[in-house]
Amino acid sequence: MMTEIHWMAATGLMTALFWMVYVLNRFAVIGIPASLGNPNPEHKPLSDWAQRATAAHQNAMENFPIFAALVLGVVALNLSSSLTITLSMLYFFARLAHFVVYTLGIPVARTLTFALGWVVQVVLALVILGVV
Repeated sequence: MMTEIHWMAATGLMTALFWMVYVLNRFAVIGIPASLGNPNPEHKPLSDWAQRATAAHQNAMENFPIFAALVLGVVALNLSSSLTITLSMLYFFARLAHFVVYTLGIPVARTLTFALGWVVQVVLALVILGVV
């Protein structure tokens, strides 16, 4: 059975792999040799979808430490429950969906998937604070 720590690790791994999507576009746009070199302002920009994937990855990296701190707090305080495990799983899928819809350029879905991840963070914090 997956625990909060497992879902946190899966989310961390997923976040660590997101770069691969837009690097493939970089290879196609400027070539592999140039992609392996230092960034150059003279290089052609990435495709729109790859720029969105880059932004989605950045957003995932910004939000992961918050999620990780909350999961570690739940575990350290021995507050693990079916609710916190479900929330951790929900966070994983919300962030996966966020990356996909952001990359595809679906604005309302992007906002909703981001909001779902944020709600998970809030509820985990409320569990730690003893409110839920």
